[in-house]
Amino acid sequence: MYDYQLHQRIKKVLSKNNIGSGKEQDLSFYTRLIANAAAIKILYDELYGQHINADKLFDELIDELAKTHVKRSPGLQLKDTIKEKKGYWFLSNEIAGMSLYVDNFCGKLIHLGGKLDYLKKLGINFLHLMPLFKSPAGESDGGYAVEDYKKVDERFGTLEDLQAVQQKMNAEEMYLMVDIVLNHTSQQHEWAVKARQGDKKYQDYFHMYADRSIPDYFEQTMPEIFPEVAPGNFTYVPECDKWVMTVFHNYQWDLNFSNPAVLIEMLGIMLFYANLGVDVLRVDAPAFIWKQTGTTCQNLPGAHTILRLLKQCVQVAAPGMALLGEAIVAPKQIMDYFGTGTYTARECDFAYNATQMALQWDALATGDTRVMLAAQHEVLKKPYGTSWITYTRCHDDIGLGYDDYMIRQASFEPYQHRKFLKDFYTGNTYGATAMGALFGANEKTQDARISGTLASLCGLEKAIIDTNEEQINVAINRIIVMQACSFFIGGLPMLFYGDEAGYTNDYSYLNNPAKSYDNRWMHRPIIDWKKNTKIDIAGTIEERIFSATQKLIRIRKALPVLADNSNLVWLSPYNIHVAGFLRHLNDKRLFCFFNFKNETAFVDWQVIKENGNPPTVLFDHWGQKEYVVGSENGYLILPPYAFCVLEDIS
Repeated sequence: MYDYQLHQRIKKVLSKNNIGSGKEQDLSFYTRLIANAAAIKILYDELYGQHINADKLFDELIDELAKTHVKRSPGLQLKDTIKEKKGYWFLSNEIAGMSLYVDNFCGKLIHLGGKLDYLKKLGINFLHLMPLFKSPAGESDGGYAVEDYKKVDERFGTLEDLQAVQQKMNAEEMYLMVDIVLNHTSQQHEWAVKARQGDKKYQDYFHMYADRSIPDYFEQTMPEIFPEVAPGNFTYVPECDKWVMTVFHNYQWDLNFSNPAVLIEMLGIMLFYANLGVDVLRVDAPAFIWKQTGTTCQNLPGAHTILRLLKQCVQVAAPGMALLGEAIVAPKQIMDYFGTGTYTARECDFAYNATQMALQWDALATGDTRVMLAAQHEVLKKPYGTSWITYTRCHDDIGLGYDDYMIRQASFEPYQHRKFLKDFYTGNTYGATAMGALFGANEKTQDARISGTLASLCGLEKAIIDTNEEQINVAINRIIVMQACSFFIGGLPMLFYGDEAGYTNDYSYLNNPAKSYDNRWMHRPIIDWKKNTKIDIAGTIEERIFSATQKLIRIRKALPVLADNSNLVWLSPYNIHVAGFLRHLNDKRLFCFFNFKNETAFVDWQVIKENGNPPTVLFDHWGQKEYVVGSENGYLILPPYAFCVLEDIS
């Protein structure tokens, strides 16, 4: 609906920034702004309509969009246009990613450009660079306690080094993702320093209170995130005699998004990253950004309103940048981060498929896929036009937070089932070969998550220690079946660095006081580039895993049916040890089966006759073998931890 007053305010801001209708790019910006202005205003008013400075700050928000457009380079504007013509460019089957810590991977940003050939050899064309911006030594939380959002930490180099890497990646047609930490800043951030000194303006940037009355009210319903190392949700600040909300660690001060000035500050930082050439911006911990007494302060409606508002603003000023919401929540809740109602597929473009990741580890431990299948009716609700980040490992721990009813549906008792998984992956049960560790164990609730590299959790570390060649082979098969399932299930596959070469747990973190308290550093290895040369030596563990991963990426890129077109159908569970799904596009059909059991599995061919015209001949892109449906005594036979990718070529 046309809003004359809003239009006039927009025209005033555009005139101030010398944005006219003569240039094609100005016209495109103007069109996007007018198309989204009503939604932006409605969302803004939902949050801040009653704020005393609402009108003034809304004009500042529009001004931020205009300034970003003016500063956006012709090259990035051209890239925006190309992406817009493709539609949902990020759904492509031709994108494969890797997440890495620059310092652990190659030292500094100036060295990263020299490693692009290694990544391209693997098939990687999308890089997630873990937090790069300035954070205090010893209080960084892996870079998620940001001291300066616009200054690269000297450990990695300079902002100019980052821009140089981005330009080289762009020339190689590679995509870049970086993080923005919306929920909190470091206590050393300029805003926190000024708040500590008594500046009222900046105290209002945080949740700060003169006594414990309101903090105690919050604490009644707020859970503890890190009960072992950071109990409680508030920290006393003696310099100003106030209590500040610190949900994660006491050195990470939660920002107060009920103050519109905070939203505009953070929008400006997001758009600063957009103009650096960032293709996907990973929004860290969005579930926490809106706080309200009497609630858990997680997944509140206000958080979704903020994300929707930010998305509409990004769509106007930098339409080529997609947003990833890092919300590691229950399957039902994760769907809300893609948007609901009018804003379906208009909130976050990506979310992590953390449920599927955890359920694959469940299936690997039990050899039983029933819990995994019980969750899929929720996961399949993801709307078209959005996508998953699919993965087997990331920098974080592995949570077991999927719903109890899913476990019961598989005939397991939830408490004992989770206890089995924790014991299995820490090597504390008979026959377990994993060498992981529990993270965030809560004695009161018995909740805990799991740390460890992909290789160590799959048994490779123990097999190497035992010099057991048979178990080494089993571990490698486990690694590859886990990667294959996450690569072909739909979404943008994201490797965690080191997994492509079979890195086991790195215990050097124990010698670093800034890291020794956090065992997640065991699965954030320091890359030994001499070890990585073994990827070229046939028969080595490194070569076998690298080559298999390379082949998985190559298969995925060759088959458009694997693009995320919301085209996945789970197949009937004829064998509880085997997960099977169909990917389809036009007249193409791809049947994928994964055996999670250390035994040969038999799958009745009837399973593929239940979806459309029954195929007669299938080609396995992994095993390079043809199957005639119905032969071999009526079964598809899968060896232990084997899989197949069967294209209907009838």
